[in-house]
Amino acid sequence: MPPMQNESFDLRKLVAVESLGARRFADSRPALSAEDYYHMLTLFLSHAPDVSRALGRFEKREGDRDARRSLDDMIGSLEAMGCELFIVEFHSILDSYEGEGNWRLAATYARRVKDDFDDFFQRLAGARDRSPEPEKPDGSLTLKEAIKRMDEQAASVQTPADTGAGAGSMPLILAVDDSPVILQSVWAVLNNEYRVLTLTNPADIGKVLEKQSPDLFLLDYQMPELSGFELIPIIRNYAEHKDTPIVFLTSDGSIDNVTGALALGARDYIVKPFMPETLREKISKLIPRVK
Repeated sequence: MPPMQNESFDLRKLVAVESLGARRFADSRPALSAEDYYHMLTLFLSHAPDVSRALGRFEKREGDRDARRSLDDMIGSLEAMGCELFIVEFHSILDSYEGEGNWRLAATYARRVKDDFDDFFQRLAGARDRSPEPEKPDGSLTLKEAIKRMDEQAASVQTPADTGAGAGSMPLILAVDDSPVILQSVWAVLNNEYRVLTLTNPADIGKVLEKQSPDLFLLDYQMPELSGFELIPIIRNYAEHKDTPIVFLTSDGSIDNVTGALALGARDYIVKPFMPETLREKISKLIPRVK
């Protein structure tokens, strides 16, 4: 059988799957190459459908040798990836069935974990790079170095790559935050439905607005040079942005901060760390998504 062809991944989307813990794993395994990590994820994705079916069989109390082997293999795959998700639950299913002969308990564990596992599987599958010629990781580049390079690239204004016909009709969001990690998360969550510009230096916002006209501003509440509050009058000084929606990102969701943000003209706020669903929902209420 020929060797399995490695999948290619969009590293920003991959890191945004926080439950995977890619950034934490890179820190714990500094010598691990990006290529080897992608190979681990490729194996996971190839086995995940079998595991989902195995969970369904256990849920129906129809588990067999193949189903048990699928869970065993997946436990090893998750451990290799440094991902602690589902390992305890999978062991509980196997122990309940094999050790105690308790089909009902095994089925209960399988029922609890199956939807979460399927969601995790789909999120990783969604991080695959589907561009015609995906960028292959440099064989000599470690996962830690690849993430560091990604962070450095996010430290300046990023314009999404040409997405072909219709890209110009997608609403444009300007996200300003001094944390590259936050900006990567915002980009990964929103880039399929919006064009997303990211800016780590708020002092450069004027340069951006001379060339771009965002449909929404996503501003960090606290930044070293200029706070999100201080950016509001700069933004409103542009005639075309007198009423452009502004949303604050804040680590402090206290009443005083929220009230102050709304009083200065913000339309909404999001408390960090945020859930992807929360960010999508709040943004979609203020500007339309591309269908």
